[in-house]
Order: sequence, then C-alpha cells, then structure tokens
Amino acid sequence: MGTAVNLVEQFKTYTDLQIIGKILSGEKELFEIIIRRNNPYLYKVGRSYGFNHEDTEDLMQEAYINAYLHLGDFKNLAEFKTWMVRIMLNQCYQKTQKSSYKNEISTETTIQEKLPTLMKNHIQDSEKMMINKELGQIIERALLKIPHDYRIVFSLRELNGLSVKETAEAMSISEVNVKVRLNRAKTMLKKELETLYSPQDIFEFNLIYCDRIVEKTMSRIAQLA
Repeated sequence: MGTAVNLVEQFKTYTDLQIIGKILSGEKELFEIIIRRNNPYLYKVGRSYGFNHEDTEDLMQEAYINAYLHLGDFKNLAEFKTWMVRIMLNQCYQKTQKSSYKNEISTETTIQEKLPTLMKNHIQDSEKMMINKELGQIIERALLKIPHDYRIVFSLRELNGLSVKETAEAMSISEVNVKVRLNRAKTMLKKELETLYSPQDIFEFNLIYCDRIVEKTMSRIAQLA
C-alpha cells in the first residue's frame, strides 16, 4: 500500500459524492478512499454489536463489497457514512441469525488487540500503564454488557460521532428514540467510567488493520466484472 497516503492526500478535498461519481465512471481504484474513510465507523459498529476482531473484519469486508456492488443505488438522501453504517448493521444482523455464528465474543473474553490509552494524559510509568490497560478492559466489558439496542446507539453517537439525525436514519428509529436510548445507555454505565473513557479510543481500529481491510477488499473488487 505504498501509494495509499498519496491517493488519500490527492483526493482529501473531494466529497464522498464526488469520489462515488469517479468510481462509477470507471476509476474503481478510488474505492480505497471510501474504505479508509469509513473503516473506523464500521469497526466500532461490529465490535459494539458483540463480534470479536476477526469476525468484525470479515463483516466489514462484506459490507464494502455490498456497498461497491450497489454504489449506483446511493441516492444522496442521507450522509454516505450513514448509508455505510446501515449496510454494516445489516451485515451484523444477518450474521447473528446464522446458526454458524460460533465466534461470538463472550463476557469472559478480553480485548486482546493493542489496547487503547483511555486516560486523558499520556501515562509513561509502567505500573500506571498496567492499571490503564486493565481499566480499558473493564470499560469495554461494561459496554458489551449494555443491551444491544442501547449499545449500538451509544456506539454510533459517542464512539462514531454520528448526529442524532444520522443515528436515527441508520437504525430506522425516531430521533426522540435515539436520545432516550443514549441517555439510558449512559445511565447503565457506572458514573466513574463515564468520567474516564475516551470515545475516540474505545474499539480503536489500528492503521495496520486498516491497510489489511483495504488490501483484501480491493483485491476482491479487482476480480469483479
């Protein structure tokens, strides 16, 4: 992915709609930009849905392929990010309906990937780093224990930064419902955790993983007619 940075930099001022237009005109290599722009959002959706890292990556790849095949159906009636999130939510739902769903994350499972730094200040002391690591695991476990409907709203609003309107559109519920569910989700988390978590760091998608998703997805797209 040596040209990845150059490609993203070259088209950084282009809107999603402009990128989509170019892809539909034959520049399918630009779909990489779509992937890189949406990876963090889709990853957090998958993890918040309760899937482990490996299953989430698989679901993301399928969501991107699905989006690529139906890119011409995007009508710009909502944010493209919202459209992508809805596809990912649908992939997650379908996965849970399959009897072969064998890699579901359990309440005993800890996050084994590189854990994020959840404290506001960078901690260099090794002993404090250990405490911080354990804290990150506690927070992520707490989030995974929140009922599904509330957890997804929390993820979309707090972790992914979607607006109330975007979240409502992604989940096909009212904006009032979004606000109610978010408030209840926050209530379910202990107050001491609310003062410590850093939304952008929970379920963070590492750049290494991003490159891998791009490579796998673009490889499959290259094989499509």
